[in-house]
Amino acid sequence: MTTKHLLTMCYPASWWRSLWREALPSGNGRIGAAVYGGVHEETILLNHEDLWWGGENPSLPKVSDRLPEVRRLLHEGHAPEADRLLSDALKAQGYFPKLASPLPLGDFKIYMPLRKAFRNYKRTLHMETGEVAVNWTDGETRYERRLFVSRTDDAVILDIRKWGPQSIEARFNLQLHDKRDFRKPGIVFPEGEEMDVTSTHLYYAAHNLDGTDFGAVARVVVDGGQAAIGKNGLTVKDADSVLIIIKLFASGNRGDEWKRLEDELNGLACSYDVLLNKHRIEHGRLFSAMEFDLAAEGRDLSNEELLLQAYQGETPDALIEKMWAYGRYLLISSTRAEGQPCHLYGLWCGDYDAVWAFHMVNENLQMIYWQALSGNMPELLLAVFNYMDKLMADFRINAKQLFGCQGIFIPAPSVPGSGLLKHTSPHIIHWTGGAGWVSQHYYDYYLYTGDKAFLRDRALPFMREAALFYEDFFTLGDDGFFISAPSNSPENTPGNYWGGPGKSMGTTMNATMDFAIAKELLTHLIEGAEAVSLYIDDIPRWRNMLEHLPPYELNEDGSVKEWMHPFYADNNHHRHESHVYPVFPGTEVTRASDPDLFQAFVTSIEKRLVIGLKEQSGWSLAHMANNYARMGQGDSALECLEILGRSCVMNNLITLHNDWRGMGIGVDMDWAPVQIDANMGWTSAIQEMLLFSVPGELHILPGRPSRWTKGKAGPLLTRDGVACTLQWDVAEGQLDLILRSTRGNMQTDLIFPEDVVELKRSVSLSEEPLHLSIRFRASSSC
Repeated sequence: MTTKHLLTMCYPASWWRSLWREALPSGNGRIGAAVYGGVHEETILLNHEDLWWGGENPSLPKVSDRLPEVRRLLHEGHAPEADRLLSDALKAQGYFPKLASPLPLGDFKIYMPLRKAFRNYKRTLHMETGEVAVNWTDGETRYERRLFVSRTDDAVILDIRKWGPQSIEARFNLQLHDKRDFRKPGIVFPEGEEMDVTSTHLYYAAHNLDGTDFGAVARVVVDGGQAAIGKNGLTVKDADSVLIIIKLFASGNRGDEWKRLEDELNGLACSYDVLLNKHRIEHGRLFSAMEFDLAAEGRDLSNEELLLQAYQGETPDALIEKMWAYGRYLLISSTRAEGQPCHLYGLWCGDYDAVWAFHMVNENLQMIYWQALSGNMPELLLAVFNYMDKLMADFRINAKQLFGCQGIFIPAPSVPGSGLLKHTSPHIIHWTGGAGWVSQHYYDYYLYTGDKAFLRDRALPFMREAALFYEDFFTLGDDGFFISAPSNSPENTPGNYWGGPGKSMGTTMNATMDFAIAKELLTHLIEGAEAVSLYIDDIPRWRNMLEHLPPYELNEDGSVKEWMHPFYADNNHHRHESHVYPVFPGTEVTRASDPDLFQAFVTSIEKRLVIGLKEQSGWSLAHMANNYARMGQGDSALECLEILGRSCVMNNLITLHNDWRGMGIGVDMDWAPVQIDANMGWTSAIQEMLLFSVPGELHILPGRPSRWTKGKAGPLLTRDGVACTLQWDVAEGQLDLILRSTRGNMQTDLIFPEDVVELKRSVSLSEEPLHLSIRFRASSSC
């Protein structure tokens, strides 16, 4: 096991009153455990993907009759007056929904006495296996607690061992999560908490709001000592080792669930190593499906030491490698094909009614999964598709009740169980691009995997529903082009409304993103329908719609306008980069397909960072890194990641929405919410630097930062189903490729960066690996 994939911390979780934020995470895509690292009093936060709390789901009233008035006001230039019409109409009919929040299932507590003050403390996470370990010495005895969440046995596995003369003494209990962990007033805590104890098991449960129970059962296996029922839990004395296996449930009758989980626990092997080896195979299959290696020095340094180096201005390559692997690890650990999608806290939410703990499709959910396809983990995206497909009926109700349209409207934020609009702010109601943007993931899954059954049975039906909405929602202007109204460019305010009485007024017409998403959707619908001979009669109508989408417009400085309507001026003091969608995350505009327009999008991003550094967030810096990588500006992409590392990364390498220390980078907030989308965005940005693909073209090292003179990566997947492994050494002038088609014989073009002798080569690929050696130009090794 290499130190490249090892995270090491020199001290325990330390964030006052919110220790869970700096815990080390382990998960199996269904349940999560976060280890705080306390020596005497250890807390392991437990979460279950299906445990959500506090949502209110009233029927969505019809307000589509107000839409003509909204549009009239917008056309007359009265955007502030139009802004709240639909929102107020919903409230006037008593519509006050609430998004549910992930509920921390509970805390597993460990109390171990100290004979002397601890020494030699270390906390680690092995990303290759998902093992979290806490090590320390007490006098002449060394102690270690190891934990992982089994992907094969769906359980939290914990092992306590010692080396030296002292024995293991401990007390264990299961309880509600710490009630001090909340950021909002009026929190309603679970009731009916109960813990039952025998000499071999702990049983814990509390009530859901619907009267069912949630909880856990822990089996305790002691070697060389005794276990007994204590006043406040299960106590262990004189032990050489202790094995604890915990299973969770999110809903049910506590008596029935306790019996079921006890039976399951008793059927598992009483061996940490046996259970780990089973899990290691499945976890490792995903984690090791791609590799990234910069031959970095300092891999054995702690997180704290690496971050201190990053604070000096240049993020060490060892931290770059670890952050790439960590984003991958977090996605694997917080999602699985048959489970819920990963949300902004993953499976490690420790706040009651946490800030922004939902699935946000105006940016964040997409960023979380950008890495999955090129990173050779396409199966993880199935969780997103399953989630969306289950909520289709609600998405249709949204479209009908809000806008009188066919098809589907996906609100920017949503949570499991209900897809109805739950956030009635105008900027949420008026952003209509959610279904179209999610459609990109559906179609990309088909491109990367070549799965025509998925295209026919799942992707195209979903995409057609998104297109039906646009067909009804767009209106035709006098110039023959569509008008999108009301519109919103997430979550920005036009420059001529920003800073005044209408500072937060984001209701507009013709946001560039609206038409970029619609154009991509319709283009992919036509391509996909022709590929499987489905919806053939609809294709002429979709082609006609494409002809009525307006062309992108430019500002006087050559940048792309964020709103394609003269009423609205650009505002670069903002974290979102929505108007650059055709370059990234879309593929419509490339340097080769339209060099002038491509440069206009580059100019737009450059203005965003230069003008708006104070308005950035953790995830927006990650997004900007992806933009620069796609634009072939690797040094700028790396700079964005370095700024992110100095501003929004905690000591456990979890990313936050914003800095909290007054360092002058990013938005000012009185709290810094956890948002692991930036972790995933970091991983995606690196993969964008290494490889970009469209059908028929593979762009090799398109955004390699100049300081990455040596490395290897792969296999990365492409939109043609090619597995590509890269190895480069600029000093030696060598670039080696291994290319393999996953779909039989095919032809593709390889596009190389300017510092490579060959700029383009066409190759024939098959399922047999093709090895190529290409030379860097001599000057590039300087």
